[in-house]
Amino acid sequence: MKILVRLPNWLGDVVMSTAFIGAVKQFYPLAQVDVIVKKELSAIAALIPGLTRIHSFSKDEYRGLGGVYRFGKSLRSEQYDVFFTLPDSLSSAVMGKATGAKQRIGYSKEGGFFLLTKVCKRPVNVHRVDEYLAILEQLNEMPVTGRKVGLTATDIKPNGLVLINFNSEAESRRMPLDKGRELLLLLTAAFTDIHFGLLGGPKDAVYIEQLLVNATNLNRVTNYAGKTTLVTLTNLMAGAKVLLTTDSGPAHLANSVGLPVVALFGAGNEHNTAPYNKSNVTVIRAGQLSCEPCVRNECRLYGIPKCMQLLDESRIINALSQYINHA
Repeated sequence: MKILVRLPNWLGDVVMSTAFIGAVKQFYPLAQVDVIVKKELSAIAALIPGLTRIHSFSKDEYRGLGGVYRFGKSLRSEQYDVFFTLPDSLSSAVMGKATGAKQRIGYSKEGGFFLLTKVCKRPVNVHRVDEYLAILEQLNEMPVTGRKVGLTATDIKPNGLVLINFNSEAESRRMPLDKGRELLLLLTAAFTDIHFGLLGGPKDAVYIEQLLVNATNLNRVTNYAGKTTLVTLTNLMAGAKVLLTTDSGPAHLANSVGLPVVALFGAGNEHNTAPYNKSNVTVIRAGQLSCEPCVRNECRLYGIPKCMQLLDESRIINALSQYINHA
């Protein structure tokens, strides 16, 4: 049997989908399992255990539904038996139909239901990982056991770093600049023998530079923004002590390689998107506003995410202390 899985389009979701791939291997141990992934995330897909082939998809190269269909059709010679789509978009359903796979299974909310051979019923208010796994459970009419998110780091070297990620794709989940500066000052003062690493992609570089304005103890702070690939970031995390992070892709990336995570939540709902592996994860939210969690990408009430501004610094420092002292 040959199985093709259309992976999600965001870093955190791709990491969370590793539990689905693991469950596919449980249900179909002799099957070849291949994936389709957004080109920018193909390096992360290469770290998912159990895959045979990775098909990179570029929206720039295959534009619109016509491009999506052409891409799917280009895989028809692979003769896939089953196509699972984790995104519930029309374009993903079109892609699956174009592959010629006999079974095409997933959720649908954009009218692609008629292109799937089985449309699953989405469970309500469950973790994103469990939402993905419910597709397999409904198809096979039996529960998934041993649920775990996991990537394989390629080069693990202990570095003793406390990593910090204050960035997020959504403005409502990004740490406000003044709060980030305050936290950085407190952290470098509280942990005098610790070196810190600030994480971020190329588009986060300006924010990180602003974060470092008036910072102290800069000899113990390394700016990694825009200086890592997804693979080198994964390896950096695998060798670190702990990650302090907003609700974002790096939170899941760290969790997937066993790094302790202190996750700061505001607009996001931790019941749906907190790091999935519960060992060595601490979730902190202020919980002082009636609008938490709004799950919006922008704060419509305050302009900046006040739910992040209200986070208690002492709780954050205490949570980090537990992981640092036991590392």
